[in-house]
Amino acid sequence: MAVAGTLSIIGARVLDVDRGELHQQDVHVTNGCVSALGDHDGPPSDVVIEGHGHVIVPGFIDAHFHAYGIGLDMLVMEATPMSYVTAKAAERLGGALRRGFTTVRDVAGGDIGLRRALDEGLIVGPRYLFTGPALSQTGGHGDPRLGDLAIDTCCHRLTEVVDGVDNLRVAVRERFRTGAHAIKVMTSGGVVSLTDPLRIPQYSAEEVRVVCDEATRRGSYVAAHAYSPEAIAHSVVNGVRSIEHGNLLDVATAQLMVRNDAFLVPTLAAYDAMDRRGDSLGLTAVQRAKNLEVLDHGKQAIEIAAAEGVRIGFGSDLMGDLEDDQLVGLRLQVEVQGPIAAIQSATAVNAALIGRHDLGRVAVGAVADLLVLDADPTQDPSVLWDESRRTVISGGRPLGTSRPALTPFRGRTS
Repeated sequence: MAVAGTLSIIGARVLDVDRGELHQQDVHVTNGCVSALGDHDGPPSDVVIEGHGHVIVPGFIDAHFHAYGIGLDMLVMEATPMSYVTAKAAERLGGALRRGFTTVRDVAGGDIGLRRALDEGLIVGPRYLFTGPALSQTGGHGDPRLGDLAIDTCCHRLTEVVDGVDNLRVAVRERFRTGAHAIKVMTSGGVVSLTDPLRIPQYSAEEVRVVCDEATRRGSYVAAHAYSPEAIAHSVVNGVRSIEHGNLLDVATAQLMVRNDAFLVPTLAAYDAMDRRGDSLGLTAVQRAKNLEVLDHGKQAIEIAAAEGVRIGFGSDLMGDLEDDQLVGLRLQVEVQGPIAAIQSATAVNAALIGRHDLGRVAVGAVADLLVLDADPTQDPSVLWDESRRTVISGGRPLGTSRPALTPFRGRTS
């Protein structure tokens, strides 16, 4: 994503996400990376952005995104022609970047072809990390079949049903062969799946361990879809690094996560959106009941995790037309954590989770994924979820804006 050339943003304040402090600093970018903060003795920059009265924060990272998640019916998504799914994925990725999500981690779907299209500029979107299809046991959260239909599983776009230690070992190796960043497993029931109870752990301990063993030896990690304390504990004691959702978390299980150095990636936006917009989406009674259960506990889980010292990231998990609620997730986490901690979750914490310390912060040597906000988010948090109040800079390249004060102009840096 980096672009040759130099860029400077002058007169703005910069959020140090590691300390949670704002500092008046000019930001200078060379070839897509931050090259200096403050005074700049080098030659004039090619592009200068006037930032007085604005605040610079790192580009957001969505650690639970689904490029191929074009709807809520799992079977329909798997059976839809791939040409259409890819077109929708391009639209979803472009929308995420415009909102300020300069990196996404796709944790159920995605593939090396989509990443190649992004890298080659055929699709405009964020930096893209993918797991490939999530792994599900038969009858688990990733098994899209209704119980009364005698059909085989199909397609393997978002999920793949794989049972048994040996089969799972091969499936993990195949994902890494084809460019996966990490591995996703389903270790509890889910909201939109119809045949699995929400709380019961899925996969045997031996199955979870073999997936984690293969990922660890590859220098990677495993993310697990898990809601209940039983499923979360089952995941982390067998090697899982990232708990996705975790809405029913309790204190004892949060402490277990800390001892095992596991992250929590909440996805509050998904449940809020399904609750508000469920009628128009045609959710079944079973799905609505499951969603209400996790919706009521989602914020409480973050409060418990924060109190016990669990590292808390950020994810959206929005499917189909719900994708436009991506920034609502930030508002919901601000309501629980406050603006600084919520920004940290969507930047530095997520960067640590994905092992990219050159992302998620405004620092010399870091990738120049930046958001120039038109207000101080500590005083006016709404600027975080108002898409119209930012300039997005991805790899040192401004995406453009209609706001005159932030229009790049050529000239000499101060």
